[in-house]
Amino acid sequence: MKIAIVGGGPGGLYFAALMKQLDPSHDITVWERDAADVTFGFGVVFSDETLGGIENADPEFADAMSRRFARWTDIDIHYRGETHTVGGQGFAAMSRKELLGLLQERCRDLGVVVHFSTPAPDGLTESYDLVVGADGVNSQVRQSFSDVFRPNLDRRHNKYMWLGTDRVFEAFQFFIKDTEWGTMQVHGYPYSDSGSTFIVEMHEDVWRRAGFQDLALPPGVSDTAAVDWVRSLFAEELAGYQVFANNSKWLSFTTVRNERWHHGNLVLVGDAAHTAHFSIGSGTKLAMEDSLALAACLHEQPDIETALTAYEAERRPVVESTQRAAQASLEWFENIGMYAGQEPTRFCFNLLTRSRRITYDNLRTRDSEFADRVDAAFAASQGLPTTAPAMFQPFRLGRLELKNRVIVSPMDMYSAVDGVPGDFHLVHLGSKAMGGAGLVMTEMVCVSPEGRITPGCTGLWTDEQRDSWARIVSFVHSRSTARIGLQLGHSGRKGSTRLMWEGMDEPLPEGNWETIGPSPLPYGPGSAVPRLADREDLDQITADFVAAARRGAEAGFDLLELHCAHGYLLSSFLSPISNQRTDSYGGSLENRLRFPLEVFDAVRAAWPAERPMIVRISATDWAPDGNTEHDAVEIARAFIAHGADAIDVSSGQVTADERPAYGRSYQTPFADRIRHEVAAATGAAVIAVGAIASYDDVNSILLAGRADLCAIGRAHLYDPHWTLHAAAEQEYRVQWPVQFQAGSRKPPTSRTDAVRPRLSLLRAEPQDRNVHLRWTPHREPASAGRPRSPR
Repeated sequence: MKIAIVGGGPGGLYFAALMKQLDPSHDITVWERDAADVTFGFGVVFSDETLGGIENADPEFADAMSRRFARWTDIDIHYRGETHTVGGQGFAAMSRKELLGLLQERCRDLGVVVHFSTPAPDGLTESYDLVVGADGVNSQVRQSFSDVFRPNLDRRHNKYMWLGTDRVFEAFQFFIKDTEWGTMQVHGYPYSDSGSTFIVEMHEDVWRRAGFQDLALPPGVSDTAAVDWVRSLFAEELAGYQVFANNSKWLSFTTVRNERWHHGNLVLVGDAAHTAHFSIGSGTKLAMEDSLALAACLHEQPDIETALTAYEAERRPVVESTQRAAQASLEWFENIGMYAGQEPTRFCFNLLTRSRRITYDNLRTRDSEFADRVDAAFAASQGLPTTAPAMFQPFRLGRLELKNRVIVSPMDMYSAVDGVPGDFHLVHLGSKAMGGAGLVMTEMVCVSPEGRITPGCTGLWTDEQRDSWARIVSFVHSRSTARIGLQLGHSGRKGSTRLMWEGMDEPLPEGNWETIGPSPLPYGPGSAVPRLADREDLDQITADFVAAARRGAEAGFDLLELHCAHGYLLSSFLSPISNQRTDSYGGSLENRLRFPLEVFDAVRAAWPAERPMIVRISATDWAPDGNTEHDAVEIARAFIAHGADAIDVSSGQVTADERPAYGRSYQTPFADRIRHEVAAATGAAVIAVGAIASYDDVNSILLAGRADLCAIGRAHLYDPHWTLHAAAEQEYRVQWPVQFQAGSRKPPTSRTDAVRPRLSLLRAEPQDRNVHLRWTPHREPASAGRPRSPR
């Protein structure tokens, strides 16, 4: 096979070496626009999984790499005058220059032709059987075929500079520095016995205030003035050692995504295809993993098209999972100033769990002493004993005492008749209440017949509905120690649709009712066009909410949640996508808030003062020109100012054209931001919701301070006793219903059953877990309590 590779970095050279080993008859040529001795940056970090793949594919090269590794097991976090060390991590790194040298030598030995200081010629796809674009984040190959690959380039808000130092760190270092201009941070790690990487990063606003913009030089020129300024700023962290540049300049990280990675005989690898922020690992690691997968697919598949399709199918899920973690990590560092006042131990835990790849259970396995400190810091911040896992610590919401911090999230069941909840709702909500959660929420209860989503939605516009709800509330109160909350809402333009399992958001085939909205704009293709709400409509809707709230109070609900999310009526007033009015209820965010706040105030006045009232919002519309997390902060601020006891932070479902970024706990960063920017200073609580499925995730969210409570939906459908079982799994004793106490202890497991979950964790998406099994540490774990050995 005749192969052309554009780009002589680690990904391109490694692929060339692999293909030559698989079949020496391959004719492989590499074009690299820079000279052989030109490289950028200093050290590159590898995971155990990547190195295992390299060892299997090329033991000789893997051995050459391993002889040059710097290895360490700890992370040191320097914050507010304290250093916190977390052990049991396991990392390996080496000089990027040495890595390139090894790869260049390997390619020469195998007969790969490499042209340095030579741009790739045109017309490669016609002259070669396969063309590999490995030319980095600014890929010319990708740009030349942008109509095919359809790249999305997301330029981020932080500035960073990749530097080196002759101070050899003994661990991965996070230096968090508060300056008069804002928070700056350094990511540092050793890559040899003579040097370490020293990456300086800060938000662009901090960068400007610190005067770095005035020192910047043209692209391609090392920014010596800025390096001098960095040397002065971080003199304490450098401890008398030098900091030096290597083609170093201020950069803004760009997250690269492509709709396609291959076309015909052309394929992208590494940064040309995708990027992941340096705070979770190395682009070099991903590029070499791509090369391994691509070479294997080409060797295994019968033709190039099938091979490239298999390569993309194999790698894309891995890369997208890594990019989700990287996105969470980079956004955390962009917003690091938000945590400037957090207690040091909780700050460190927050930093370590920022990408969601590391959780509380991970850290306890690696360093139990640090986990104990995290537990103690959390309990101290709440004035609580340390004996309970975070999720089982009690919480006071307004004047309402909750036995724990788990909420059964509102979930529409579409099983009412004429708005009346029946035996199904009694069993559904009653079983969840007996399952251990602190608070059980109803589905969205509609305030009028016209406010229903479907004919199967429950309501509170009649006394019959109130009395049926009272029966359910009475059961929860008499048979459990849970509290029960009422979610009130109006469907707005998303009403008059079929039951979910008959076609979600699809209009009824018959028996439709007129929908209403802030503007005559349908929710999506095929949706009914709502009638524009006039003053009389707004007054009637407000009165309907008030009447429903009074009936809810009479039914005995402990809490009321106003549904201002998911594109229903009040949510549609908040969003500029659905609200395009030109009167005082449209336009600016202040105006779009006006009607939801009017409803909130009226309901708050009707709802008993001793019972809390909360609000659910969509923190982002996941669509261009819609609300963003910045708007969500102001929306939350407004509701809290009007008396909301908590903000329940969801997202999306405002338009059918949304493009949500789904993933584990994907909405939690919105809750985190609202909690730190608004709620914490006011005493209001924040509820996180959205793909939170494990008790480990709940504990991690609470311990990091990202939310005060967690709402769990689908996991409770799978297991109505999810909370009780979470306690048993953590070997924490809680009060079970007396009828169920015989089953309250965790059943014994065989040795095989006990091991199986751990093995499955190691097999499933290893790129999302920092599991390292084989490294021999060069220093003792932090938890051992022994001093560090000299290198």
